[in-house]
Parts: sequence; structure tokens; C-alpha cells
Amino acid sequence: MKMRKFNTLKLSLATLLLAFTAACSADTSGETETVPVSKEADSKEKYSINIAYGNQPDEPIGKLAEKWKELAEEKSGNQLELKLYPSSQLGSEKDVVEQAIMGNNVVVLAGYDFLMDYVPDAGILTAPYVVDEIDDLLYLTTTDWYEGLRGDLREQKIEIVASQTVYGERHLMTNEKVTTPEDLKGLKIRVPNNQMSIKTFEAMGAAATPTPLGDLYTSLQQGLVDGAENPLPVLQGVKAQEVSKHLSLTGHQKFITAWVGGTEFIDSIPEDLAKILTETGDEAAEYARGVLDEETESVMEEFKSEGVEIYEVDTAPFKESVQSVYEAFPEWTPGLYQTIQDLLEEQ
Repeated sequence: MKMRKFNTLKLSLATLLLAFTAACSADTSGETETVPVSKEADSKEKYSINIAYGNQPDEPIGKLAEKWKELAEEKSGNQLELKLYPSSQLGSEKDVVEQAIMGNNVVVLAGYDFLMDYVPDAGILTAPYVVDEIDDLLYLTTTDWYEGLRGDLREQKIEIVASQTVYGERHLMTNEKVTTPEDLKGLKIRVPNNQMSIKTFEAMGAAATPTPLGDLYTSLQQGLVDGAENPLPVLQGVKAQEVSKHLSLTGHQKFITAWVGGTEFIDSIPEDLAKILTETGDEAAEYARGVLDEETESVMEEFKSEGVEIYEVDTAPFKESVQSVYEAFPEWTPGLYQTIQDLLEEQ
């Protein structure tokens, strides 16, 4: 019995030795199983970024965000994960900027009129009638002056991630006909909660009334405001035309915006991925500008079909009425307006 067990053990050992010898002497020149490349990619760290904005998903800004998500995730091999939060889901513009400064993994659409709370000179980019064309504003973002602005924001722990987003040309939609600044006297006009917008409409003679964009429709219905201003697709996005039936093409602001994050968080992203985030953000902005142009034309036609009266106004009186705005910010660098005009003449 013991001898049988011993022979069985010898046979097992021999079998194992034979298998080991065969493995060692096998031809290694043929195909062998390798670790899939995808497994190596999966081992790379992923960066989740919350993308926050106040607009509705079906507006041009919402479509920009969708395109940005698609491009960034594709070009980063899914190392960048963009999570979209439209309609101010993460809070107001100002609240989310503060979240970014605190180091949260968020990038938020911010107007330069909001950023002037941190770097006052940023507000000049949203001043009324400061440029004739939106492309003039985009040109300014390529100048050394703008790089200085970017550096000043960085000192406040704010990083400009993408700078080429065109928000549109802002017009005025009201419950009553408005064709001159005098027509605005006594009217409560909804504006964003920032000093540039407030001072602009106060200079025009209106009672500037800061209200969250998401509350605009209800505010119009309840008579809390008598009108609002914004690019046409934004006004349509909140269904302002269902209540207000007078559209004045004042074009009082040509508007671009920045996508900003906190410097601490952006610096935590590897340089190559941060570059992809910026490049795809600007690429998505170019796509969205085409969407904006198309939708602006179609919205105009839809407004007409819904009974909105549209007025081509003489903008000269409006421009004259807002000249005081350029003197309303003593914290601006002296001669800032002229600096901008000189830069535009150089292009």
C-alpha cells in the first residue's frame, strides 16, 4: 500500500517536471498572449469635472457643453470625464465661482461682468456698446492685455479654461413698446445680478431688477418685472415671448463669456489633459457659434409667428445714455476704455 502511494507520488512529480520542461523549451518566436493595451489605459487616473451653466440644455450654450463633453472625453481617451449641470443646478453663477475658488472640481460659465468682482478691469469686456462686432471681443482675448487679465484672475485663484465662447448679442424684450431710452423710464427690467448690467440699465432710465434667469418667466407672469434682456435664443429658452410681446433690437451688449475653474483644481490636472480640456472647449465654442447664428435667425421668425412686435431701433440715443457707465467704476485702471480702443485699432 505504501509502495503504491510512493509510485503515485513519483508519477505526479514526473508529470510536473515534464510540463515545466516543455514550457521552458517552447518556441517563443510565435504569437504569445500579451496584456491588452486597453488594460494599461484603464489604469490611468481619470479626472471628473462638473461643467456648470445657467442655460437650458437645448440652448446654444447647452449644445456647446454636450459637444465639449464628447470631444474632451474622446481626445483624452476617457481620462477626462465631463458631467454637465445646466439650469444653475449647482447654484448661481457667483456661488459656483466661489466653489471653484475653494478647489472643487467644477468649471463654470462666467461672464466678465461677474469676474469683475475679482478683477475689476474684466468688466470692460461686457460694457455697453464697447465694440461694434463680436469678433472684436474675440480679438481682445488674443492680446497681451488679456494675458495680463488672465494672470490677475489667477492671483485670485481663478483660471480661465476656455475663452472663445460667444454668448450672443443682447436685445430687449418688454411688455410695452420701447424704441428710445425715454420709453424705459419706470419699467422694471430683469438683469443679471452684477454691477455692469445694473448700471447699464439704470443709465438707460430703467429700474434694473436682478433676478435669476430661471425665475424670469414667473416674474414676467406675476408682474414683478416688465421685461428682460438677453440674446434671442436665451429669451426663447425661458419662453419670455409667451408673456412679453415687444422686442427691441438694441444690441446693447456684444457678449462673450469664459469658462473658469479654480486654479488649485486646474493645476492638479496633468498638463496634457489640461491642454485637451482648453482646446476642446474652444473647439466646442466654434461649433456652438454656428448653432447660435442659425438659432438666432430661426428664433426671430418664431417670435414673429407668435405675435411678437419687432423694432429696429436707432441705437444712437441708447449709446449716448450709457456713456456714464464708463465713469462708474473708479476701480478700473485709468484710461482702460481708451486702451481697449487702441488695441482694436491695431488689429
